[in-house]
Amino acid sequence: MYPEMTAAELDIQLKKGKKLNLVDVREPDEWQEGHIKEARSIPLSELQERINELQQGEQDIVLICRSGGRSGKACDFLHNQGYKVVNVTGGMLQWPGEVVYGQ
Repeated sequence: MYPEMTAAELDIQLKKGKKLNLVDVREPDEWQEGHIKEARSIPLSELQERINELQQGEQDIVLICRSGGRSGKACDFLHNQGYKVVNVTGGMLQWPGEVVYGQ
Protein backbone atom coordinates (compact mmCIF):
# COMPACT_ATOMS: atom_id res chain seq x y z
CA MET A 1 0.00 0.00 0.00
CA TYR A 2 0.99 3.65 -0.28
CA PRO A 3 0.81 6.56 2.18
CA GLU A 4 -1.96 9.14 2.31
CA MET A 5 -2.23 12.69 3.61
CA THR A 6 -5.16 15.00 4.13
CA ALA A 7 -5.68 18.16 2.13
CA ALA A 8 -4.98 20.13 5.33
CA GLU A 9 -1.64 18.30 5.79
CA LEU A 10 -0.76 19.11 2.18
CA ASP A 11 -1.59 22.78 2.77
CA ILE A 12 0.68 22.88 5.84
CA GLN A 13 3.58 21.33 3.92
CA LEU A 14 3.21 23.81 1.05
CA LYS A 15 2.99 26.76 3.46
CA LYS A 16 6.24 25.58 5.07
CA GLY A 17 7.83 25.83 1.62
CA LYS A 18 8.26 22.12 1.04
CA LYS A 19 8.76 21.33 -2.64
CA LEU A 20 6.35 18.60 -3.68
CA ASN A 21 5.79 16.70 -6.90
CA LEU A 22 2.06 17.52 -6.86
CA VAL A 23 -0.12 16.23 -9.70
CA ASP A 24 -3.82 17.05 -10.11
CA VAL A 25 -5.57 14.21 -11.98
CA ARG A 26 -8.90 15.98 -12.54
CA GLU A 27 -10.12 16.80 -16.04
CA PRO A 28 -9.19 20.15 -17.69
CA ASP A 29 -12.57 21.82 -16.98
CA GLU A 30 -12.25 20.96 -13.27
CA TRP A 31 -8.64 22.24 -13.25
CA GLN A 32 -9.74 25.59 -14.72
CA GLU A 33 -12.47 25.93 -12.08
CA GLY A 34 -9.78 26.04 -9.40
CA HIS A 35 -6.51 24.28 -8.54
CA ILE A 36 -3.51 24.47 -6.25
CA LYS A 37 -0.84 26.83 -7.61
CA GLU A 38 1.99 24.33 -7.08
CA ALA A 39 0.18 21.48 -8.88
CA ARG A 40 0.58 20.20 -12.43
CA SER A 41 -2.38 18.98 -14.44
CA ILE A 42 -2.19 15.42 -15.75
CA PRO A 43 -5.78 14.14 -16.05
CA LEU A 44 -6.40 10.53 -15.04
CA SER A 45 -7.67 9.89 -18.58
CA GLU A 46 -4.19 10.85 -19.93
CA LEU A 47 -2.06 9.32 -17.17
CA GLN A 48 -0.84 6.25 -19.07
CA GLU A 49 0.22 8.31 -22.11
CA ARG A 50 1.92 10.99 -19.98
CA ILE A 51 3.54 8.75 -17.36
CA ASN A 52 7.00 9.96 -18.41
CA GLU A 53 6.10 13.47 -17.16
CA LEU A 54 5.52 12.32 -13.59
CA GLN A 55 8.87 11.60 -12.00
CA GLN A 56 10.91 14.51 -10.69
CA GLY A 57 14.03 13.15 -9.05
CA GLU A 58 13.50 11.03 -5.95
CA GLN A 59 10.39 12.87 -4.76
CA ASP A 60 7.20 10.94 -4.12
CA ILE A 61 4.38 11.79 -6.52
CA VAL A 62 1.57 13.46 -4.55
CA LEU A 63 -1.77 12.98 -6.33
CA ILE A 64 -4.95 14.99 -5.81
CA CYS A 65 -8.40 15.06 -7.44
CA ARG A 66 -11.86 16.28 -6.42
CA SER A 67 -12.45 13.94 -3.47
CA GLY A 68 -9.64 11.37 -3.37
CA GLY A 69 -11.20 8.63 -5.52
CA ARG A 70 -9.53 9.26 -8.87
CA SER A 71 -6.23 10.12 -7.22
CA GLY A 72 -6.55 6.80 -5.37
CA LYS A 73 -6.98 5.00 -8.70
CA ALA A 74 -3.95 6.86 -10.05
CA CYS A 75 -1.99 5.86 -6.93
CA ASP A 76 -3.00 2.20 -7.37
CA PHE A 77 -1.86 2.23 -11.00
CA LEU A 78 1.41 4.07 -10.36
CA HIS A 79 2.25 2.11 -7.21
CA ASN A 80 1.90 -1.10 -9.24
CA GLN A 81 4.34 0.40 -11.78
CA GLY A 82 6.91 0.94 -9.01
CA TYR A 83 6.40 4.66 -8.38
CA LYS A 84 6.44 6.15 -4.88
CA VAL A 85 3.07 7.87 -4.48
CA VAL A 86 0.96 9.66 -1.86
CA ASN A 87 -2.81 10.09 -2.15
CA VAL A 88 -4.45 13.30 -0.89
CA THR A 89 -7.60 12.15 0.88
CA GLY A 90 -10.56 14.49 0.65
CA GLY A 91 -9.10 16.13 -2.45
CA MET A 92 -10.03 19.62 -3.54
CA LEU A 93 -13.36 19.38 -1.69
CA GLN A 94 -11.36 19.51 1.57
CA TRP A 95 -8.63 21.91 0.35
CA PRO A 96 -8.34 24.77 2.87
CA GLY A 97 -5.70 26.80 1.00
CA GLU A 98 -5.67 29.25 -1.85
CA VAL A 99 -6.98 28.29 -5.27
CA VAL A 100 -5.95 29.68 -8.65
CA TYR A 101 -8.20 29.69 -11.71
CA GLY A 102 -7.74 29.18 -15.45
CA GLN A 103 -4.86 27.48 -17.22
